[in-house]
Amino acid sequence: MSMDTEHKPIQMEDSVLHDQYALEILERRKVALEEIDNAKFGWFHIRACIVSGIGFFTDAYDIFAINLVSTMIGYVYFQDNHNKTPYNVDTAIKVSCSVGTVVGQLLFGYLADRVGRKRMYGIELMIIIIGTVGQTLAGNGPAASFWGVITFWRIIVGIGIGGDYPLSSVITAEFATTKRRGAMMAAVFAMQGIGQLSAGLVGLIATAAFQNAIKADQTQLDYVWRIVIGIGALPGLIALYYRLTIPETPRFTIDVEQKVEKGIRDAKAFLDKGAAAGDYPDNVAVARTDASPKASWSDFCSHFATWKNGKVLLGTAYSWFALDVAWYGLGLNNSIILSNIGFGGVSDPYMAVFRVCVGNIIINLLGSVPGYWISVFTIDALGRKTIQIMGFSMLTVMFIILGFAYHKILEASHVAFIVLYTITQLFFNFGPNTTTFIVPGECFPTRYRSTAHGISAASGKVGSIIAQVGFGLLKDIGGSNAWIDHLLEIFALFMLTGLASSFLIPETKGKSLEELTGEVSPLDKEPETRNTNKVVY
Repeated sequence: MSMDTEHKPIQMEDSVLHDQYALEILERRKVALEEIDNAKFGWFHIRACIVSGIGFFTDAYDIFAINLVSTMIGYVYFQDNHNKTPYNVDTAIKVSCSVGTVVGQLLFGYLADRVGRKRMYGIELMIIIIGTVGQTLAGNGPAASFWGVITFWRIIVGIGIGGDYPLSSVITAEFATTKRRGAMMAAVFAMQGIGQLSAGLVGLIATAAFQNAIKADQTQLDYVWRIVIGIGALPGLIALYYRLTIPETPRFTIDVEQKVEKGIRDAKAFLDKGAAAGDYPDNVAVARTDASPKASWSDFCSHFATWKNGKVLLGTAYSWFALDVAWYGLGLNNSIILSNIGFGGVSDPYMAVFRVCVGNIIINLLGSVPGYWISVFTIDALGRKTIQIMGFSMLTVMFIILGFAYHKILEASHVAFIVLYTITQLFFNFGPNTTTFIVPGECFPTRYRSTAHGISAASGKVGSIIAQVGFGLLKDIGGSNAWIDHLLEIFALFMLTGLASSFLIPETKGKSLEELTGEVSPLDKEPETRNTNKVVY
């Protein structure tokens, strides 16, 4: 059945031809999506993981590097405060990124469903690059302090980082095979661990390179922190071209834009099977009203107002919130962990910064990085829900032990504390820190997949803001770090509630995205329930 070069509407001779045409397009949609789901793992999948993963590498690098930078700027700008960055400055610099991230997750999550994944992909990386460069150029002036300027740029960076969450998750999920979708998404997220580790390594190398200068004048650390932050823009620059040229996901093209032929060609191009034009114009579409309604505010409210769908969004959003309260709350207290493993503060500026870098590298290698990659290799076998429930369960137990026996453990053995801390880090990442990113990218319908992921991720960042601001103040009740044991007990409670919310999410292992969301082709339904009579040109 051919079309002329002007792509004029096909004139159906009768209803039989009309139904035959609709069924043929539906069959082509079904075959195209099955080819993606069942494709042999190849270079195109690796490329998708690398392109998405570099974004998360950059995100984690920038978030983690600021912890090192905060120590450095204390020696440069706050010598009258015993070389320590004031609490309000430290909090503003760190929390500003999380505030921007909430905005970015909600905004880009919505826009990716509204205008397409491809149109937004790369924009968030540009924002990160611009914001990163802006931080490195911050300086003091009569009208604005350097930390005020950095805070502004970190809000901008946060918006870009926030956009990366729903976009990278959804794009990876929609291009992945059903069999390895969990591993691909986990590998993208695992780049966070590499980013954290790299920030420590770059900080260590840059500090060592300026060793003599720092020992002669501690304000030379001003060069070091700018170099550490600035290098974070390089991976983004490398990945930017590939993000801008990645094709639109066929699922969005077919099921949201309703351009079946274009979606089929995009699928073939992604799978390196050629993208020759078929017999139908790009704008031919099948309105599958019973499988994929048109996105709208009223449809969004109607869809999630039903408990069957609403409970899934509640489960993904709250479990991420509960996780980040403890994840970031524990991260605030790295100085205590560093002290316990022999990398506490010293008076010499060079050695103080050097030890902070080395200590943070050790912390990441203890349990954080291994936990990410254990998830990569086991998630498609064990399942997302299983790992999340197991992780929350173990974290609940670990925080109960660390909280209620905090002082006894430290008095008995610092080694025991380090072992328990390592186990906790392991089950963060071989647990809900990974699965809360993956599940929202799989279990929502295509028309709302990115929006719902953005809502879930933003809920997590609200938890991180509470941890960074609220718990940062609570830990010093009764003296410096005197309330740490009670904070660990509170974290145990949040892990328990996170465990409860995990029972609201579905197990997504081994199921296609269409099976999970009910967006199956009418051809897969019983003949009497099919709706193939409505063709749009």
